[in-house]
Amino acid sequence: MPYNRVDVAMRELLSAFSCLEGAELLGRLARTAAAVASAPYAGFVRVDALRQEACPVHVHAPPGDPLRLRRWLAESGVLKELAASPEVVRLAPDVSMGEPGFLATPVPVAARDHTFLWVAGRGFCDGDEHLLGRFATAAGRALEAASGCEAAVRLLRGVRAFRPVPP
Repeated sequence: MPYNRVDVAMRELLSAFSCLEGAELLGRLARTAAAVASAPYAGFVRVDALRQEACPVHVHAPPGDPLRLRRWLAESGVLKELAASPEVVRLAPDVSMGEPGFLATPVPVAARDHTFLWVAGRGFCDGDEHLLGRFATAAGRALEAASGCEAAVRLLRGVRAFRPVPP
């Protein structure tokens, strides 16, 4: 393959593999989880490997955050509960106590710390839990695929940088 064809082929391959960005994918997955669960809020929480701390990595909320869910996440103790729990966490809504209704399920992602996908803003049932669990499995696969594509792009850029100069 002549040198110019290699350059064109590498650029096309890099462009194809670069189409997924992790942050953008998290946003799309959270928006879709909210739609699938018919909930106004959704997001991801990452728990450290020692299961001592949890922190939100993405929050999808309606404009103005009418339920003040971001504040609730920080102050309610739900993050500590997620850090300690390897399983699904479901909390019933209680308007008088400011509890919005919350459902979180682990995302099976081998290459990251423990991750939860959550939805909030209404009461949830066993059917919702099952559906969100299936969606979380698909989300985990998508996140692993995006991570693999990012790694491939780094390797391909290295190949492109160190390719031999044609005679």
